[in-house]
Amino acid sequence: MFKPDSIAGNNRNPISNRMRALYGNPCIKLALLFFLVIIIIPTNGILTERILTFTEQVLPRLKDQDLEFVVVCSMDAVGEVHDQIRNYKGAWQKVDKTIESLIALRQGFPNLIIGLKTTILPVNVAQLDDIARYAERRGLFTIISPRIITEGRYLNAEHAAALAFRPKHIEKMIAFFDSERFQWSYHKNRLVDYLRTGTMKKPCTCGYNYFFVRSNGELFLCPLINPSVGNIRQHRMEELFFSKTANRMRRRIGRFPECDSCTEPGLERYALPLEGFSYLSLLFSMKKDSFLKLHHHMGMDKYFA
Repeated sequence: MFKPDSIAGNNRNPISNRMRALYGNPCIKLALLFFLVIIIIPTNGILTERILTFTEQVLPRLKDQDLEFVVVCSMDAVGEVHDQIRNYKGAWQKVDKTIESLIALRQGFPNLIIGLKTTILPVNVAQLDDIARYAERRGLFTIISPRIITEGRYLNAEHAAALAFRPKHIEKMIAFFDSERFQWSYHKNRLVDYLRTGTMKKPCTCGYNYFFVRSNGELFLCPLINPSVGNIRQHRMEELFFSKTANRMRRRIGRFPECDSCTEPGLERYALPLEGFSYLSLLFSMKKDSFLKLHHHMGMDKYFA
């Protein structure tokens, strides 16, 4: 991973107000959505009726505002393995029902986009093709990436041994990501190189146009890296974001040990357009049609036509 030298020292967000996305729980006031282009709601899909009720309420109003509404359902496997990972009996049947209900709703609302998020674990590596087929048959996008072990956002460092991949797991992941079944070409190439070499190489703009706030108010410039730069309940966010501590961390983005094993796919959507030389190089290295397909798959066409 390398530091975005072309934006070092520039903390301005180049994306205009009209080009912002809202990602998170649906505690929002629709009257304030005039500056948004897209709303993304992640869910485990268990509370089917609640999800559908909320979606049915907001879709007509969002359609009038020309806003896309994206629901991303967590799916760890197709069938009982999903229940095993979630430690919740019947979780698979519930998320499957939620997805099928959303698909029926999508027929009347083209601004509803449905996708799957899968975190690869040793226990579900063999399920990747089944998940991809499930998505293909239903017209769903997929976000599939290996688990991340960190004391940061995921708080799972104590389970590192149980989450460790064996050589056979790595071989299966490489075969899956190398296949035509995986949709995200840039993420695929970065992952395959990482799985083969053990070192991730991609641009990162954490701390420049991305940060993460835990439910307790702790603000992290990167979801993988401890410590936080402070608590928004005790200090203004602007003070924390532009503090000396934050500036020191920004200078090290791309050089932390955690950066070498970062497989977080969402960060690529923030980094590529801001670290413009990397994105421009993709245009020259890929054929036009392949680049535009990647551009669309990452949703960049909503921000940069």
